[in-house]
Amino acid sequence: MDYNFTGCGYTEEELFSRVDHNDLESEKITAPRYSYWHSVFRVFFRKKINIVILAILAFVILFAYIYPAVSHYDEFGNLTNASAKHLTPAAAIDKFGFDIHWILGTGGAGQSTFDAIWYGSRISISLAFICAAINMTMGVIVGAIWGFSKKVDIIMMEVYNIIGNVPYILFISVMVMLFTATFWTMVFALTVTGWLGIAYFIRTQVVIIRDREYNLASRCLGTPTVKIALKNILPFMTSVIVTLLATEIPSYISYEVFLSYIGMGLSEMSLGRLIYASETAMVTPGWGFEFWSPVAIASIITVVLYVVGQNLGDASDPRTHM
Repeated sequence: MDYNFTGCGYTEEELFSRVDHNDLESEKITAPRYSYWHSVFRVFFRKKINIVILAILAFVILFAYIYPAVSHYDEFGNLTNASAKHLTPAAAIDKFGFDIHWILGTGGAGQSTFDAIWYGSRISISLAFICAAINMTMGVIVGAIWGFSKKVDIIMMEVYNIIGNVPYILFISVMVMLFTATFWTMVFALTVTGWLGIAYFIRTQVVIIRDREYNLASRCLGTPTVKIALKNILPFMTSVIVTLLATEIPSYISYEVFLSYIGMGLSEMSLGRLIYASETAMVTPGWGFEFWSPVAIASIITVVLYVVGQNLGDASDPRTHM
């Protein structure tokens, strides 16, 4: 059948053009480029509440590390001044003048409660971050290998059945009692077996996906077990790991506060130690700021860390990127 295009006002050359076949051009994908972490942060910052919570977290962490460095806090600076002890915020401002140091009153040694809180926050936050880094690194790596290798699984299950049944808080208490209750002793007590529970959780997740087709193909091609675990499995568990991290970091602050509250915590003036030292102020009229101020800051830190981690874990799930 012949077609006549002269009536439309265009020549045949203008209506049709020859297109050569190009293998490289045919491989190009017209879909927009996908970036995993770009999508994670896009979903995370889509909720305005996350920006507010993240700003609070950034302020708390920066203030906890910067303020003690410039405030020159001295715990026993007013120890010999009986009139400077256990002052309410109003009384402290009347005595020393209006200054940020006295907006929360003074403690049993005449020290600034405000300064003591941020000095203790730096110690507690550092403890939480160091313990989380050690336990998560060990737990994720060991858990990935544990879940993929059946030989390792046999050994590690016996280790977990023995150690995992010992109450964690009891184990930490014994370790602290055996050694001097210093910062690094607490780190050791919280990490010597703290990674085992994380490793078991990761192992359970790995078992679910280890026998998928692409992992079987990698094993048939002779890919080492460690490489399969780190390259084929862990990237699919990012959201799980971030969510787990969100619960781990606040838990270490809670452990430190609890142990210090019962008299077995750090020798340094951490948040827990500060709460323990001001325990009697809780029931003494006019001294309440000494006790409730560090309690409030410890609660804010743990809640904010948990909420940020949970929301970041939700955003790390690729199913939310659609």
